[in-house]
Amino acid sequence: MMRASVRAFLDLGPLPIEDAPVADVEAAERRIGAIETPLTDQEAEALLACFGPDACFGLAWSLLHLIETSPTAFPQVEPETTANPWVRLLWERQQQGDKPT
Repeated sequence: MMRASVRAFLDLGPLPIEDAPVADVEAAERRIGAIETPLTDQEAEALLACFGPDACFGLAWSLLHLIETSPTAFPQVEPETTANPWVRLLWERQQQGDKPT
């Protein structure tokens, strides 16, 4: 089951780039802030697709930490070297044991 707050964030698509209109960044910030933790595995896996190409003023870190609240570490399989750098970072953090308990 996926909560409405997660669906609303997913509806925005990937995080906007840092030179996107302020309204786009603010919308992403509001929606990510509305998601309560912990995430379900289904929610965490779906949110992997929401990383953009940059940090989006720190929102990518917020998304990364949200994903880390799920019971299962994601991604479950090592991403390709060409995968989104934030997804790669999640993988590297879990390999190093950096996933919070």
